[in-house]
Amino acid sequence: MTDSPFQSFWWGGYECTDQLNAFGNRVDFLPLTGHLQLLDEDYTDLGQFQVKTVREGIRWAHIEKTPYHYDWSTVKTMLDTGQRHGIQQVWDICHFGFPDDLTPLHPMFARRFAALCRAFVDFYRSERPEGVLIVTPINEVSFLSWAGGEVRATSPYGVRLGWEVKYALMRAYIEGVVALREADPSIRILTTEPLVNVVAPHDASPQQKRDAKQHHEWQYQATDILAGRVSPELGGRPEFMDIIGFNYYYDNQWEVGSSRRLGWNDPHPDPRWRNLRELLKEGHRRYGRPVALTETSHPGIDRPLWLKMIGRECAAAIQQGVPLLGACIYPMVDRPDWDFLDNWHHSGMWDATLRPDGPPQRVLHEPSAEGLREAQAMVSAVLDRKPVLALS
Repeated sequence: MTDSPFQSFWWGGYECTDQLNAFGNRVDFLPLTGHLQLLDEDYTDLGQFQVKTVREGIRWAHIEKTPYHYDWSTVKTMLDTGQRHGIQQVWDICHFGFPDDLTPLHPMFARRFAALCRAFVDFYRSERPEGVLIVTPINEVSFLSWAGGEVRATSPYGVRLGWEVKYALMRAYIEGVVALREADPSIRILTTEPLVNVVAPHDASPQQKRDAKQHHEWQYQATDILAGRVSPELGGRPEFMDIIGFNYYYDNQWEVGSSRRLGWNDPHPDPRWRNLRELLKEGHRRYGRPVALTETSHPGIDRPLWLKMIGRECAAAIQQGVPLLGACIYPMVDRPDWDFLDNWHHSGMWDATLRPDGPPQRVLHEPSAEGLREAQAMVSAVLDRKPVLALS
């Protein structure tokens, strides 16, 4: 049996997008949320929940101001802080955001990204020669290709270009994985794609049922490309499928055509709603690899209920044989909207109180803290009765 590569089952995620938003403005969430300035405080705060693993991002747009020249000073600060606090950092190479001179459709995008991946490993291993390094090359390719290729929410601001953007992102992703593995064969690859359930309307026609099935299937397109099952000319391989991460939020189940969201906590549940345990089981069976819940949260007052549901579903999935290695609260500290920066989501474990003379102050949302503790107890009760899950 092989141990999980993660230091804790529960992880903290810190919003690290550095993308161009819908108005063409560069947003940079690490300093905006105060995480960059308050790294020590944020990592110290994790101790009360025994969280020892976090998701962080290097912020490509800030690392590579000039092509093939990299400034790792901020990443070094983050690495050093993580080491002081005994925190394992799982790194996104590209969360959302590219340098000013690049878009996924640029002819040099994949080459530049592969070079960045190689340079990151060289830097990281110069600082941390030992230990497991877990990397997500590009976060949520499915969402990023929709946002940039269909609805003009970010670069390259396209419409009806979703497949072209996805194809280009996956070309870069695969070249990035090859570069990462060449630089360090021991690297673990963690995918992070949305986990959704797309359903047909009530009394659906045969065509609507086919449409719903197709849209549901498309959620796996990016990972199928990585595995070489789709567009094999890009060089995907089964061995690139390592740990399969799924991002799951309250609005991830909807009706095809109308896009009407299914309620997750309705007094009378929609019969088309599927429990998270079922979706995780579906994803695991598709690829036969260990899985992780790489992002989840809920805005507003329902945060505690959502966390308890997540704990219950994670425990049930493990009981049903899903090799679930972790669950990430994302974001751990509240964040604003990408396009309207005055609108904070109130979705973190810590709310952010804005101050005129410094980074936002952290205020623990006590009901969420209690909800997380209950969720942790549910999962621990299951894990304590099971052997460590194999990664084969």
